[in-house]
Amino acid sequence: MAHALPAPFRREHQLNDDLLTTSSSSIDAEQHLPGHPRISLANIQLLTSFLENELYSEDLEKLAPYFWMMSLHSSANISALHRQIVKGREIVITEDPSLHLVWLPNRIHLKPFPAYLLSFTFWDQYLLRSSSPLPGKNRIRILKTALGFIRTYYYLASHESDFILAQEKHLIPQHVSWIQFCAFTSKFASVSDADVSSRYAFGELRLSRLNFYCKFILGKVRIHRLPTTYGTYFSRFYTPILFVFAVISVILNAMQVELGVEPLAPKEWPRFWTLCRLVAVVILTFSFALTLFLLILFTFRFVSEWQHAIRDEVRRRKGKDTSRIKKATETA
Repeated sequence: MAHALPAPFRREHQLNDDLLTTSSSSIDAEQHLPGHPRISLANIQLLTSFLENELYSEDLEKLAPYFWMMSLHSSANISALHRQIVKGREIVITEDPSLHLVWLPNRIHLKPFPAYLLSFTFWDQYLLRSSSPLPGKNRIRILKTALGFIRTYYYLASHESDFILAQEKHLIPQHVSWIQFCAFTSKFASVSDADVSSRYAFGELRLSRLNFYCKFILGKVRIHRLPTTYGTYFSRFYTPILFVFAVISVILNAMQVELGVEPLAPKEWPRFWTLCRLVAVVILTFSFALTLFLLILFTFRFVSEWQHAIRDEVRRRKGKDTSRIKKATETA
């Protein structure tokens, strides 16, 4: 049977050769999924379920049509590993596909490259061929997600320094050399958004935004809950509460000064009375102006982000429509 898509790398560039066969039917029933000795290739139901759990995130796929509101609509929106360090982010290993490329201000979650996706035979016999033993719909879903996932490493490890970091963090096998990895990933950039799952049409995603929007789109409280103590949980409220109390205290003190100097006759203490009233008015004005400025700044940034997101999405859709019309014209 012909392949629906070409393999993302050539056989001679594969980085895992545990499966050396020419057809899925000739694979030894005792063989296991590379990197996962507990998963027998003979048990198709178990294999399918495992691959979907390992690669596919139903929540993110449902949210994907709305990702343009949360992130730049570009699959290349992925900072290389050395840039993640520069940004002050800790690289945290996760096996949860819904957390891959999901970040917080001080950390980013990355899923290691599975051994089976390094094998040309696995791609050829289980993902690309329509004669694959995997059920049709499941195979397509796994294939699109797998293509999107491996493409992320083209951007994550774009320099040798990134490659070294990836091996230190056990994202890439230790036996692989930089030259081998470059040959292996050389065709990844040619994988188009049409070939990958909706989630991987985008790059990095911010966890706080996922947790916020999932309440309205999925009806869930959160996508992922980070473990925290009571102290850590309540500490996030300290700064805004202290700011509000500080502003209120300044305003009340200014008002109290104004009321306190009223009994002083302007004739007895004219300069002091004038100074107190002036200071009280200035402090009140400054407090209100500062609060108004912060509200305006927040509104400006919020509106600017939405304008940018809408403009980018409209531009992308127009470009998509133009390409479709051009192809239809050429075909005609």
